[in-house]
Amino acid sequence: MKKLDKIPTSKTQRAAKMLKVGTGVGANYVKYWGKKLVSDKEKAKEELNEANAEVIYDGLSELKGSALKVAQMMSMDQSILPKAFVEKFSLAQFQVPPLSAPLARKVLTKELGKSPEEIYDKFDYESRFAASIGQVHEAWKDGQKLAVKLQYPGVAKSIGSDLQLVKPVAMRMFNLKKDDVAEYFEEVENKLKEETNYVLELQQLQEAIDSCTIIPNLTFPKPFESLSTQTVLTMEWKEGKHLSEYDEMNPTLEQRNQIAQTLWDFYLYQIHELRKVHADPHPGNFMVSQENELIALDFGCVKALPDDFYNSYFKLIHAENITNRETFVSILKELDVITESDTAEEQELLADTFERLLTIVNKPFQSESFDFSSPEYFHELMLLGTELKDQKELRKLSGKRGSRHFLYVNRTLFGLLGLMNALNAGPVDVHHHEKYLTRPGINRKKAS
Repeated sequence: MKKLDKIPTSKTQRAAKMLKVGTGVGANYVKYWGKKLVSDKEKAKEELNEANAEVIYDGLSELKGSALKVAQMMSMDQSILPKAFVEKFSLAQFQVPPLSAPLARKVLTKELGKSPEEIYDKFDYESRFAASIGQVHEAWKDGQKLAVKLQYPGVAKSIGSDLQLVKPVAMRMFNLKKDDVAEYFEEVENKLKEETNYVLELQQLQEAIDSCTIIPNLTFPKPFESLSTQTVLTMEWKEGKHLSEYDEMNPTLEQRNQIAQTLWDFYLYQIHELRKVHADPHPGNFMVSQENELIALDFGCVKALPDDFYNSYFKLIHAENITNRETFVSILKELDVITESDTAEEQELLADTFERLLTIVNKPFQSESFDFSSPEYFHELMLLGTELKDQKELRKLSGKRGSRHFLYVNRTLFGLLGLMNALNAGPVDVHHHEKYLTRPGINRKKAS
């Protein structure tokens, strides 16, 4: 994999890179129109998607930062993007071109005030993992192996301008106007700014250690505050395989079940006990140790759930609140899915659509245990997602739909479902996490 000796940091430089990407995409379309006339249309479209995914991913990989992060987020929802884009953009989780050793040393020295050799006993300039916002290096100090996460230069300052480049694409994809997306982009911008604040990430990691170790078989890397700054985070090195590589460990079904149960309990406990959650659930942020412990990484993106949103959102896991149309419409209004300006026909369309969606999504919550390895459940979800994406009546609806909190909460829950499916484990005890809860909530099975 090639190393980067520089990253475009100014607004002009980054816009020029995006313009170059656009030119590459345009050239691919010219080839596509030619191929479509003389070859199979479906094959030509598939080749177009593969070529465009390559051009866009390569360009975003050199930019790093917010644009690449948004691409990674979109790759988690297979109903939004063509398969070629999902496969390519998913590499942004932890396999992007890293900074070269000289550039990494220069950035670290500037941030730390001393060279890494003066701070650590040993430092490896070849990064082990590289993602959208930072890369991880091995280091040693006082006989302990450490993970040093280095943020790419210019990432924090470029968030606003990067999102301005992405906004027109999002508006076209989801049929939204500028005023409609303002609240959503503010939410994304705020979370991305938090992700570039490694002091905040250290605090959030420590909070998770203090509160979530009640969950058995779950562990976290210990952070070192004295060796960390706003853009450098030093932690204990944890050995293991990322969830996407878990099969290489040849786990038994019992071991898979153990990891799946731990992952489920971790997320449901955070949501219902802490009312905040690790909101970046992709395979690159979880590892499994040789002892088959789940290792949770990267607490840069943590979403807090306001009480009013939490209470309305989780009313929707109970079937009686969905089948009672008056109650259901009332909840959808609380969540800003249905607005007062909607006509009776539009309200009915939205209620029907969300009833269909939630009837499928909620299946795991309607039983004592659920087998997430079942392909039928996820196939059903994907088919409905594709159908709804192409439904003309829904696309005609104007205005924003849903609370701003939907963005990261839905991303978290659908990301969790994807991870559970990828583990290919057997049945999970859906309510197992409740034994660790202390605060009252509507999540209890007796409430349903």
